[in-house]
Amino acid sequence: MVDEEAKSLPMELSEKGGVENNGFVQNEAFDDRETNTSSQDEIPKTCAVDVSPAAVAEPALQPYAGMPKEVLLKFSSQARYRVTREILFWLIIAAAVLLVSATIAIIALSPKCLHWWQDGPIYQVYPRSYKDSNMDGNGDLKGIQEKLDHITHLNIKTIWITSFYKSPLKESGYGAEDFYDIDPMFGSMSDFEDLLASIHDRGLKVIMDLIPNHTSDKHHWFQLSRNRTGKYTDYYIWQDCMQAGAAITAPNNWVSVYGNSSWQYDDVRKQCYFHQFGKEQPDLNFRNLAVQQEIHDVIKFWLGKGVDGFSFVAVKFLLEATHLRDEPQVNKSQNPESITAYSELYHDYTTTQVGMHDIIRSFRETMDQYSTEPGRYRFMGSDSDENEDIEGTMVYYGTTFVQEADFPFNFYLINMKNLSGSSVSEAVNMWMKNMPEGKWPNWVVGSPNTDRISSRFGNEYVKVINMLLLTLPGTPITYYGEEIGMENVASANVTFPAQSPMQWNSNDNAGFTEGNSSWIPVNSDYQSVNAEVQMAQSNSTLNLYRELTLLHNNELPIHRGWMCSIWNDSDVFVYVRELDGLDSVFMMVLNFGQESTIDLKAMVPSLPSQAVIRLSTNFSNTGNTVDTRIIKTEAGEGLVLEYKTGKPVHNMEAFQENCFVSEKACYSSAFNLLYMNC
Repeated sequence: MVDEEAKSLPMELSEKGGVENNGFVQNEAFDDRETNTSSQDEIPKTCAVDVSPAAVAEPALQPYAGMPKEVLLKFSSQARYRVTREILFWLIIAAAVLLVSATIAIIALSPKCLHWWQDGPIYQVYPRSYKDSNMDGNGDLKGIQEKLDHITHLNIKTIWITSFYKSPLKESGYGAEDFYDIDPMFGSMSDFEDLLASIHDRGLKVIMDLIPNHTSDKHHWFQLSRNRTGKYTDYYIWQDCMQAGAAITAPNNWVSVYGNSSWQYDDVRKQCYFHQFGKEQPDLNFRNLAVQQEIHDVIKFWLGKGVDGFSFVAVKFLLEATHLRDEPQVNKSQNPESITAYSELYHDYTTTQVGMHDIIRSFRETMDQYSTEPGRYRFMGSDSDENEDIEGTMVYYGTTFVQEADFPFNFYLINMKNLSGSSVSEAVNMWMKNMPEGKWPNWVVGSPNTDRISSRFGNEYVKVINMLLLTLPGTPITYYGEEIGMENVASANVTFPAQSPMQWNSNDNAGFTEGNSSWIPVNSDYQSVNAEVQMAQSNSTLNLYRELTLLHNNELPIHRGWMCSIWNDSDVFVYVRELDGLDSVFMMVLNFGQESTIDLKAMVPSLPSQAVIRLSTNFSNTGNTVDTRIIKTEAGEGLVLEYKTGKPVHNMEAFQENCFVSEKACYSSAFNLLYMNC
């Protein structure tokens, strides 16, 4: 049967030079030459085969890889493929919408990121005393650059360099002879540019002083003004006055900060000029708009160089009353002719005049022009009148709608008359309770013009004050040398003993200079109190400072959490730092008096019975577990305790009046992120 069907299959083979291959792979062994030479008679011209219709029916077409467009279109409209395609399309759209919505929600709920000036400590350098690079006995800009490794080792984020403008260096150089140049003592503009680049290469920021109130009497503006030259005629404050020999009949009773009349007769102009400070530092006339523009141009020049911010100094003196009336006496019975001291008058007409804050805000507006680039926000700090009421100081923050300084420098810890747990608590709470909502605090414990910590309060309190500084909310500001506990230099010829050279090592002149001498004497204790020695001592002031900066920078509750005052007395000050969503809490027990034992659990009943000492001014205690009912501290001892709790203190009614937060944030452990609406 099969043979018969095979015989009936008609087949036709075309007579060509080769064999037609319909769907079969040609045998590679097949030799075309054999086909060409074979006899035509061997291959029939046609061969017919009978095939049934069912056998030749076209097979069902199936999708296959690489199918052409016309084949693909045959399948695309089929329901099973169309529905699947539409489901996938809408799933992708839904996922994209969900992702965008989640991103918007995270952005909306996320707290504001901290600026660089909020993110870590500021380190203030007095350049003449930091490091001498050329053996002339004076510190300089290259010297600062040589010691940047020390600053980064301290985990510092920002360097604040005090005045280095070209100046006769009267009163520490706070009277510029040229706002656009570097004093040769400190180096050149090229040196400054190299220093700035090196600071930025390390991921650090730099701010510098600007003293707009006055210039040096060597400044070319003053020389032109005393000669009544063009627009410079009224760049300074001139008034007619009488001179009889060495005596001057001044326009009024105004007294300079350094004592005696604030008016100085000028032989060239035949008038008196006004000076709030030394007679070599004439006050600029800020009621002259051209003078204001000059200072704006100075700001633009240095921001254009790449400086990250300014500390504006002596701004409360920018304006004086135009009526020139005598200022009221503190002691009304005192003979007016005997008044020579600044403290003998109320300075109602020479400080904080109407319009002064408008000028500072205009400085802010100029700086904001340079803050538009991401990551390049320009910081503005200002001093304030620490002698006025706290409300007057807070005005320097500006308002909700009109920004002024990012913060006025907080000198209330410096100005404490005595040291105790209660006095420290009072200074801290006064600032936090009066600071406008949404603003950022700062803390200063040293400066070029005040005694060092060890000289004010005693060497035994240096560590605990550094612990206070670096665990309070806000930006801590450290004056160079306080990280190793330097003391004032004991020398009768030194006006500002806190400006003595930085003590780097035990070499001659404490490693400050390789020259024969330094511009003022090095403290005699430099062989035991220096950075190199303390680096190798586990329990040193330097190593504690570094551990505290690490804690400050890395622990969210201390970095930006709540601060609640728990207890204070004549000896200790106790406060906690905590963050919503985190069960880890830090409690500081700082002793600023004498030996003390307190029961913390009695103060906070929900406190665990035990806590771990995360850091101690005595390193041997670090890591120990203590009973919170019996916390004993020696004079000058500080403890950073860490414990776990689900009951944060800032939610307890008993403490809410003494709890503060600046940039509120909450932590989500599920998503490992911060959010705002707790």
